[in-house]
Amino acid sequence: MTRPAPQKAVAGEPLFTGNDWDFDTIRRIHDACEAVAGPELGLSWYPNQIEIITAEQMLDAYASIGMPLFYKHWSFGKHFAQHEAGYRRGLMGLAYEIVINSDPCISYVMEENTATMQTLVIAHAAFGHNHFFKNNYLFKQWTDAEGILDYLDFAKSYITRCEERYGHQAVEQVLDAAHALMSQGVHRYPRKKRPDLASEQRRERERVEHGEQIYNDLWRTLPQKAGAAGTDHAAERRRALLELPQENILYFLEKVAPRLQRWQREILRIVRLVAQYFYPQRQTKVMNEGCATYVHYRIMNALSRDGRIGEAAYLEFLQSHTNVVRQPNFDERGYGGHNPYAIGFAMMQDIARIAENPTAEDRQWFPDIAGVGDGMEVLRDVWSNYRDESFIAQFLSPKLMRDMRLFHVIDDPDEPEMRVEAIHDERGYRKMRRSFAKAYDVAWLDPDIEVVDVDLDGDRRLILHHRALNRITLQAEDARRVLQHLADLWGYDVVMKEIDPATGDILAEHAMSARPIFF
Repeated sequence: MTRPAPQKAVAGEPLFTGNDWDFDTIRRIHDACEAVAGPELGLSWYPNQIEIITAEQMLDAYASIGMPLFYKHWSFGKHFAQHEAGYRRGLMGLAYEIVINSDPCISYVMEENTATMQTLVIAHAAFGHNHFFKNNYLFKQWTDAEGILDYLDFAKSYITRCEERYGHQAVEQVLDAAHALMSQGVHRYPRKKRPDLASEQRRERERVEHGEQIYNDLWRTLPQKAGAAGTDHAAERRRALLELPQENILYFLEKVAPRLQRWQREILRIVRLVAQYFYPQRQTKVMNEGCATYVHYRIMNALSRDGRIGEAAYLEFLQSHTNVVRQPNFDERGYGGHNPYAIGFAMMQDIARIAENPTAEDRQWFPDIAGVGDGMEVLRDVWSNYRDESFIAQFLSPKLMRDMRLFHVIDDPDEPEMRVEAIHDERGYRKMRRSFAKAYDVAWLDPDIEVVDVDLDGDRRLILHHRALNRITLQAEDARRVLQHLADLWGYDVVMKEIDPATGDILAEHAMSARPIFF
């Protein structure tokens, strides 16, 4: 929505009465939330852009992973149909908002929301999520908020042109393969330079020329028959040119897959950069939602305190907030694991309590923050410098573990009974915290797969290794399906060995051959 000059709100004057709202109401709500978020909470954020959308548009945003200007793909239509069927039958609700990490920060809010819910979601998304996106180190390191919207526009138009020129089916085959490898299409460690998405279109030709040069150098390193010394030298040079071992499989294919055409490489790059864009969000779900929920809770309470929302609106807010942060018990029918809103909000409240009103136990466990006095200062520092795994490992308190009745259970399939591994004592608290934090560590959640070599002396077979932590191998059928997509993109045979990193033993091996569908 285009935002005219703001009208100054009068302190103590209600922002709205009843459930109805118009665009002037939205403007007053935004300005009132801003007056709390800045002076009282000390937040900083990107400029806000608020878009009002229908329930159907929200379903569409669900299907396309919440990205505006996104390219088309059949999987998005499938997700739309699934979500729509559940929504129409009353089996699922819709998010009240979707927020985009961009500059300006775009918040999509549903037109069906009441005035109270519009206030809640603007506080939650336009200031809570917005502050987290702008200040957390992972987003600063990995994302380009200023360039993402322009890049998505470029990506959508580029794929549309490819469909017109090469055919819908040919483009869909490349996208299917790239989406299958999307989780293995990110750099997990910082590169020399963060991607500048705004300049991607201008640099497209430069990338092609560089790729052609690397391609020629690669195939000039084919081993000769002169002897073993020459072969070793060529192999070392080959691996150096290929930057092996390489964990970012989409990056590797984009740069050196020998049979891909220029437009196919560019599509791989598009999917890879989108995957990289979402990489920080995967690591900060608890913190991001906890930050936004804590911010909206503080803002809504401040608005109630100052007479900006009435008692009926405050009760409506409390009902929605309570539903969001409710943690079902493990034996309830609706239990689906830990609710990130519940864990995040509870930890934010607990950190503020430790900073402002600590107990002796808190001072022993958290000497750096206990009793510092300003809970918001501590929280702002936490939101800037941690991700879920390190956040939980550092700040999950014994009090919160007791309040949430956390315990650590080992369910070993080789043993007849489950075993309680940690209880509420000092040793148990530390073990529970480590175990709980590990559940949010992407190093444990994602398989560690690398391209290690290419058999240029023989059939140009691509060789990958999966480091199977704790000897946990991949599901064989899923591994073969994904390897088939990888083989199709590479153009030759692919083999993946699953290796125990502790002993070097090969636990399993999968091999697939390329299908002639791309060429």
